[in-house]
Amino acid sequence: MAKGKDARVMIILQCTSCLRNRVNKESKGISRYITQKNRHNTPSRLELRKLCPSCYKHTIHGELKK
Repeated sequence: MAKGKDARVMIILQCTSCLRNRVNKESKGISRYITQKNRHNTPSRLELRKLCPSCYKHTIHGELKK
């Protein structure tokens, strides 16, 4: 039996401030988190405040395009 379109999908959240400020040379890189979302409840792009180890503060992480 084929599952078809599942409601839960894997998404990648990426720090938006690291992209705007071009990552510092001392930093570790761009912060990314992997999580899941329910496609039926949240059809728009997800944005969460998460800790960015590159910026050393809580910043907005937005969903990447696939």
